Amino acid sequence: MGGKIFIELEPNLSSCIETLAQREYKQALNTLLKTGTEDAELSEKLEMLRRFLESTDFGALRTRYEKYLEDGKQVKFMIYSRKGKVNYKLTVRQCSDP
Repeated sequence: MGGKIFIELEPNLSSCIETLAQREYKQALNTLLKTGTEDAELSEKLEMLRRFLESTDFGALRTRYEKYLEDGKQVKFMIYSRKGKVNYKLTVRQCSDP
């Protein structure tokens, strides 16, 4: 497993983090199946998303970030792998209105 792969997901009030992760997983899987070639980076991304989906308590996670969305803030998850474990970093920013 080569370079660091990060997956950014930005949930909102209509698409939760679990839905976005599942969508990203399906998209990566379809790309791998369509190309039919061995893509190490895409394979690593697929594996990371699979482990994130299997190991995360999404109910607890939603409880943690939904209040920020309801307050009109932007929520971003950075999913990454470290020492064989999938981790994430949650960042919250004030939305800047033009």
